[in-house]
Formats: sequence, structure tokens, C-alpha cells
Amino acid sequence: MQERIAFLNGTFLPERELAVSVVDAGFVLGVTIAEQLRTFRGTIFRAEDHLSRLYHSLEIIGLDIGYTTEQLKSAAEYVVAANHKLMHPADDMGVSIFVTPGRYAAYSGPGPSVPIVAIHTYPLPFYLWADKYTSGESVAVASVRQVPVECWPRQLKCRSRMHYYLAEKEVRRVDPSARPILLDADGGVTEAPTANIVAYHREEGLVAPPEERTLPGISLKVVKELASQLGIPFFHRFLTVSDLERCDEIFLTSTPFCLLPVVRLNGTPVGQTAPGKPGPVYRRLLAAWNEIAGIDLVAQAQRFRHRV
Repeated sequence: MQERIAFLNGTFLPERELAVSVVDAGFVLGVTIAEQLRTFRGTIFRAEDHLSRLYHSLEIIGLDIGYTTEQLKSAAEYVVAANHKLMHPADDMGVSIFVTPGRYAAYSGPGPSVPIVAIHTYPLPFYLWADKYTSGESVAVASVRQVPVECWPRQLKCRSRMHYYLAEKEVRRVDPSARPILLDADGGVTEAPTANIVAYHREEGLVAPPEERTLPGISLKVVKELASQLGIPFFHRFLTVSDLERCDEIFLTSTPFCLLPVVRLNGTPVGQTAPGKPGPVYRRLLAAWNEIAGIDLVAQAQRFRHRV
């Protein structure tokens, strides 16, 4: 029986054999640098951008993994090519690349520590967002705040995300379908867990929080490019909750789902012309994204939403 493969420290192996030790620093301390990618028609989307961000994160923590960008990209493409053969040709997958510093000496004893470098794939969980392209997403502002930049820079993409978990638990006690919006200590809007936020004001165009306040999202970069192609102004500035309450449209953008409309903020419908419904700018951006992806994102999500 054929099965998915993975990559671990230079070796391709059955995915079921991919494992990280309980004494690894990634498990003990959450010291894990990670990138989540996805494919379109079996090809990794924006691999170079994701790897550039991964290596910048490695540079921030001072970790040399011994692989070049080209070597890691080649390994990811090999894993994807092998695993896509096991899927329906119209289906796509998520791709996880993660790195840890290796064993944690306080638990494992003396000796050299070798970084863990791993790649694996997984079926995209379309059921989580298939309906939201048309029905929209609900968000709520959490009291849990974003990690201060004094702890680590926002450019560092890591898995130390207890604040995400706590924020989600908080807002879902009120609205089980909501995703949290995280603010900085000064009340500025930053992001949602695993997603960037973009607002649209008719008088201004597309607006996102200042770049130094958020993770530099790959999908956010795509939205900027699409906005330029469509002649829609795009810029960054300090955003408050009041700004979001007054805007015409809000979007979440992230690698797995690409772009989703936000139709409710703190239980109140978003927008003025068609409150609580996806707006025209969202529809234009989604159509443009379909063009560069070479697929219909909504149709694909609907088709594979019930996979087992």
C-alpha cells in the first residue's frame, strides 16, 4: 500500500516514521521555526518567499541548519511530488517545514545538539473554510494581547503561540464560530491567529496594520500585488478597533485559504452598503487570486470538503 513520505535531516522516510523526541527543544520549549505552505495543482505556491522568511527566522535565533535554500526547496518539491500522486489530481495539500535546535540539554544530558529539519504534507482541511468564502468569517477582539516585540520580533515565525490558543478559547466562549483579533499593548490592531488582517475603506482603499507590528505574511504580499493590478490603493497604517468598525470590508488572508471575507466584528455586521455580506472588493480580489492560482478556490474547497 502506498503511503506519504516525509523528510527528516537529509533522509526521505515514510511519514508515519517522522517523529521528534520528547527531549527536543522544539517540544520542551516550543523553540520551533516553521513555515506552512500549500500547493496549487500540485506545485508549491511562493516557495521562495516562504523559504526566505524561514531563513530570516533562523538568522534571528542564530541557528545554522546546514542546508541551503535550494537544497531545502528541492527536498520539499520531492516530498510534494511523491505525495501528490496519492491524491486526486484536482486536490492540493498543505506543506509543513519545521526546524528545531535539537535536544534540550537539561532533559537529555551532555553531548552535541543536532538541529531537526523536517518536511511533511497533509490534506488541506477544506471543511474548516469551504463555506466561509461565501458566508463569511466572524471575528471578535480578544483581551489577550499580542506578544510584545521586546520578547521577539514580529518577523520571527515560530510555534510559541500560547497567546493564540488563549485568545481563541476566550472569544469562542461567546461566539463558537469566531476567530480572535489580537491587539498590541497600545490598542493597535495586529493580526488574527495564523492570518493577516486587511480592511477596506472607500475613501482610502485597502489598509493593513504597520508592517513592523505583524508577521510579514506571504498571502498579504499577494493581496498587495493583486491590489496594484486592480488599481486599488494599498497602504499600511496604525489601525484601531474603531477603524475596523467603520470600514466597508474586512478580509483575513493566510496561506491555506488565501482570502476570506469578515462579515461580523464583535457580533456586529461589517460594512455599510451590504452589512454582514462579502463585499465587491473581496469578490474582485478572490477572482484575481483564482487567476494566479490557476484554480477556482471556492469550487476546490467545496469539492473536497467532505474528504475522510
